[in-house]
Amino acid sequence: MTLARTHATPWAIVLLVALLGAGAAAWFASAHAHAADAAPAPPAVLEHDGAQRVVGERSPLRRTLAIEAVVEQPIEVPLVLPAAVEADSARLVKAVPPLAGRIVSLDKRLGDPVRRGDVLFRIDAPDLAQATSDEQKAQAALVLARRALERQRELGTTEIAAARDIEQAQNDYAQASSEAARAAARLAQLGAGPAPALEGRVLAVRSPIAGRVIELGAAAGAYWNDPTAALMTVADLSSVFVTANAEEADLRSIGVGQSAQVAFDVYPGETFNGTVRYVGDVVDPDTRRVRLRLPFDNPAGRLKPGMYARVTLLAPPHPGLLVPLSAVVQSGFDARVFVEVRPWRFEPRVVQLGARIGERIEIVSGLKAAERIVVKDGVLLND
Repeated sequence: MTLARTHATPWAIVLLVALLGAGAAAWFASAHAHAADAAPAPPAVLEHDGAQRVVGERSPLRRTLAIEAVVEQPIEVPLVLPAAVEADSARLVKAVPPLAGRIVSLDKRLGDPVRRGDVLFRIDAPDLAQATSDEQKAQAALVLARRALERQRELGTTEIAAARDIEQAQNDYAQASSEAARAAARLAQLGAGPAPALEGRVLAVRSPIAGRVIELGAAAGAYWNDPTAALMTVADLSSVFVTANAEEADLRSIGVGQSAQVAFDVYPGETFNGTVRYVGDVVDPDTRRVRLRLPFDNPAGRLKPGMYARVTLLAPPHPGLLVPLSAVVQSGFDARVFVEVRPWRFEPRVVQLGARIGERIEIVSGLKAAERIVVKDGVLLND
């Protein structure tokens, strides 16, 4: 009996410890539940009342949201257009040889200054010999027809020549005169002077304007037979155009005589003042854009054709509403602002946006002056 009691004692101890542990756990859980019930609930950040958002008195949003009244003000919308420098087409000549032939000499080279009437290059053109021969024959036939007409008229005064012979002589003279004029016009069209002034088959091509050689497409000794390609280009770059491209929708804000500021990529921080001289009358069917031209004096040659530029036009001021960009919240395809209908009660309002001016943007519709809107952290209301 004594031995049996000795073996049962450890099991009793284990059972007693287990019961004590379970009791402690139950007491701790009960105490924790009472403490949780006694703690205050956290404040609601945002409440919904239909479509409106309500910021409660204890909501932390009251410390972050910024609200301002919308004020109507005059707005000058800057219109920035891509542009480039172009040579004045009225001051640019592409010298195309009128006849095929071999280039005998280049009297002007790339970059050389050119005066009006200077010889640009000389070309040996076999067809020039034919044109010269035709002109000489036409002049000889004209002289012969004139003499025959004079002789018939003299005979007519003595009634020796018949009236029919006189009429025939007059007709022959008229045809010879017409042929001589045609041959002379042909030489003039080729840029050649009278036949005695020509150097055989060599034609001297002269510049019709003063300027500078900006392109050269061949060397002496080359054979040139392309009647559409320019062998040399002469341009007067003392005056150039800045040509900009405006979208079709911007035409209502553009007009001849409008002031503009032009900035060139190559001259950062420097702007040039200009005036719109020409607004295109035709919309390009491919790009749906219209060309604008602004003339600029360029005596020092700082503006070179092909330079990139940006033209900024200011439209006439109009009354409108400007709000910070941070006030506009994107929701799907709609732009919205949150309007305060009562203190700390906000209504989402879909608006139509206009032009962006710096860090503010124009509201075209959906908002009225004097209404108060959220201008900071409005995205926190967009749930």
